[in-house]
Amino acid sequence: MPKALYANLLWIMMLIIHTSAYAQDTAKVVLPDTLTPVTDTVTMGLEHMRIQTTDSILQSLYQQIKKLSESDRQNAIAIQGLLQGREVDNMTKYQLMKNNIINATQTYYLLNKKIIDLKSRASTNSLDVFIASINNPESKELGFSFNERVIELVKKIVLEGKADANKRNQKIVESTNSIINSPIFKSFTALSPPLGIANAIMTFFQSISITDKSINQKNLKAFENELNKYVMFYTSLNEGNQKFKYGLNFNRDQLNSLHEDLYNHLLFTASALKFNLPDRKNKSLAEALNQFFLTFTRERVEQYFNQLEKQYTNTKTGKIDYERLLRENGNLKEVNNQLEDLVLLTKRFENIYNEYFTLLDNYYAQVNNALQIAADNGLADKNLIKQKQQEFAQLEQEAVNDMKASINIDELKNSTDNIKYRFKIY
Repeated sequence: MPKALYANLLWIMMLIIHTSAYAQDTAKVVLPDTLTPVTDTVTMGLEHMRIQTTDSILQSLYQQIKKLSESDRQNAIAIQGLLQGREVDNMTKYQLMKNNIINATQTYYLLNKKIIDLKSRASTNSLDVFIASINNPESKELGFSFNERVIELVKKIVLEGKADANKRNQKIVESTNSIINSPIFKSFTALSPPLGIANAIMTFFQSISITDKSINQKNLKAFENELNKYVMFYTSLNEGNQKFKYGLNFNRDQLNSLHEDLYNHLLFTASALKFNLPDRKNKSLAEALNQFFLTFTRERVEQYFNQLEKQYTNTKTGKIDYERLLRENGNLKEVNNQLEDLVLLTKRFENIYNEYFTLLDNYYAQVNNALQIAADNGLADKNLIKQKQQEFAQLEQEAVNDMKASINIDELKNSTDNIKYRFKIY
């Protein structure tokens, strides 16, 4: 029984004794000796009054005791409830932290894997072969070779079909061949070889037309117009290639930056969980992390928490002291509180992933545009070009589907959704 209740009962007993004594003294004082004939009657009335008074006081005191007892009982229940609530709250905090960190282990692994996968997507196999083929001036993928077609135009328009008429004409054809086959054009990166070849040939004819009056300007203009149709086709392909390469390099830079940020975030988590940190000596980041994830697994992290729980389990009661566990492992609470940053890293990857496929869409649209230029300008048979467009569309769809299936962005999203990163633990 609480001390407060003992004190209340002691006070009540003293009050009862005092009230009873006072009632007896009062009865003696009010009975004079001269009223003997009515003494019994008066005494009986006083006794009755005294009993009634005492019963009322006792009843009132009993009610007060009852109220005090109930109040103490309610207080005890409330205090016990608060203590239990505190224990449940600490257990809830711990379970939330534990589950978050275990789920984050899988997210770390998946994010690393998908960054590496996306960085390696520089080529799309058969699709790249197709694009490279139609962009090659020597290829006959579309039914013509740019190099051969230039010679045909020179003979037909510039030399007016008289390429073998004299040595001068034969020398012009030989010089044109030398320009086309010059190694310098094959080394172009920022400029498509056909454009470089066209410019060099036009410069050549403009220079000889000054001294050779048989090369008239009208024929040169007609030759240039026909040549430009091919230049437009190859230039469109080249622009697509250059934009794609630039975008791909930018995409890789973003992935490299993300990879470094993932590594730095992982270091703190791995350290808090007592894991050996990734070894980057003479290794690429991808190689170091791939090796690290052989040991940093969901199963190993679960084992860590199982050992931690045993450490804080009371051997007598079998209960885990969650309050002490949380108090003495503040680094784990900080890991949990920083998981929002990991979620943000996954969001960055989603953006880079989407940008990559937007880049592909633009690139493939540019290739299709080039094929349409070839069709509109009559560079090749329209049915052949239509066939190539259909072939390209099929290769494009297969390449995109294969890449999306390989990277599987939904797998990363589902893993991230299991992290309740908005719940902070302090």
